[in-house]
Amino acid sequence: MTHSKREEERQWRERKQSQNPHGKVKSFEQLAEDAGKDPKSK
Repeated sequence: MTHSKREEERQWRERKQSQNPHGKVKSFEQLAEDAGKDPKSK
């Protein structure tokens, strides 16, 4: 075995957390800007 079980689990968690299946999450500032530009928001 080349990697310890703990090391493999750590690497798996890092890969899992780095995925963004729904795209990049916007910051609150970006959401506020998008809400201000949207004509349907009123």
